[in-house]
Amino acid sequence: MQPTVLPDAAALARHAAVLIAEQARASIAARGRFVLALSGGETPRPMLNELAAMDVDWDGVHVVQVDERFAPPGDPARNLTLLQETLLAHAPLAPEQIYPMPVEAADPAAAAGDYARLLEQLAGVPPVIDLVHLGLGTDGHTASLVPGDAALDVTDADVAVTGVYKGRQRMTLTYPVIDRARCILWQVSGEAKAPMLARLCAGDTDIPAGRIAREQAVVLADHAAAAFLNG
Repeated sequence: MQPTVLPDAAALARHAAVLIAEQARASIAARGRFVLALSGGETPRPMLNELAAMDVDWDGVHVVQVDERFAPPGDPARNLTLLQETLLAHAPLAPEQIYPMPVEAADPAAAAGDYARLLEQLAGVPPVIDLVHLGLGTDGHTASLVPGDAALDVTDADVAVTGVYKGRQRMTLTYPVIDRARCILWQVSGEAKAPMLARLCAGDTDIPAGRIAREQAVVLADHAAAAFLNG
């Protein structure tokens, strides 16, 4: 899996946004809608700001979450807060076209099932998401598929609830639904990610990210994150 290496984080954000916009136009032309699963963290923020300004038929865009922390509405820890501050604030995207993971529900397991059924309504049975955007953690995690968590072994559900990771329980898409996506876009930035990016590109299944399907994957990285690729 050979990444496209961009000079810096700004170029990476722009390139990722252009790719997503291209995929959106193609999906809407072919199927009438574009179902986009977005990750959180700080790496996507500049990309989402770039994407918000692009020429896309936003009426056909439907945004779901790759993962979410169990936290109150508006909490800066919520990935939804990032989506509200970027796409919702700056793109002509209606609030009802963003579908938050129901992490405030009293029964998290039942709520995960509800979200899986929502994905079916948006993307078919089984759901095929048009593009899943992923990041990469310094421990090799992606989405909220983290080392040692039981969610890594879920094969019969598209959405799962994790254990506590870095102080928060989470809801996450699982391998089956991620692997069915028409496009999987990795956006990796910063020198701290360099060791894990090298392992991801080498197909190291000992890290959670390395177990994601590779055939439909596009890997974008900045120069700092790509430092170990030729080492």
